[in-house]
Amino acid sequence: MTETFASPSQGLDALLRAAKESGEAGARPVDKWNPPYCGSIGMSIRRDGVWLYQGSPIGRIALVKLFASILRKDDDGKTYLVTPAEKIDVDVEDAPFLAVELAVSGEGRDQALTFRTNVDDVVTIDAAHPLRFQVSEPDSGLKPYVLVRGRLEALCTRAVYMELVSLAEANDDDVEAVGVWSGGVWWPLSAGASSAVTRK
Repeated sequence: MTETFASPSQGLDALLRAAKESGEAGARPVDKWNPPYCGSIGMSIRRDGVWLYQGSPIGRIALVKLFASILRKDDDGKTYLVTPAEKIDVDVEDAPFLAVELAVSGEGRDQALTFRTNVDDVVTIDAAHPLRFQVSEPDSGLKPYVLVRGRLEALCTRAVYMELVSLAEANDDDVEAVGVWSGGVWWPLSAGASSAVTRK
């Protein structure tokens, strides 16, 4: 049975209380929680990373980070805000996060590419946090995504994408012609490419 709130504002207040009570700062253990589904209160995330409540932008970054810490994408392909007590719809236009900064350490096969997201998650591309590319409609360009946690991805901003392109090199083993190394794995810069190759 689906539980609904008397009003969106009541749902938001309850969600805020539950989120604040659910743990310390940072991502919560949302994969361990199995609360009842409570419908929608009008939360959404635009493709530019802006969070909306009832169509209005949420301007407080601390509040956005709090909501981001309880975000989960389930195997039904939908994204939710999850606390021990509630599970609420979030309409995500593209990816829930943006990769806004890229740091590079090492070089060649020892290179590590580390991203910072718009909600200050920090993740290094490796086997557990893969990089993938998807064809963008309608211009047929490529959009790069990095897995942050669970099924939640960050879309790289154009500036970060350009940095990735500048780091691209040819693979000595000619598995995929052009790509980048990170986390001891070769990541092809192409959509639908074969699995990345781990360095030996």
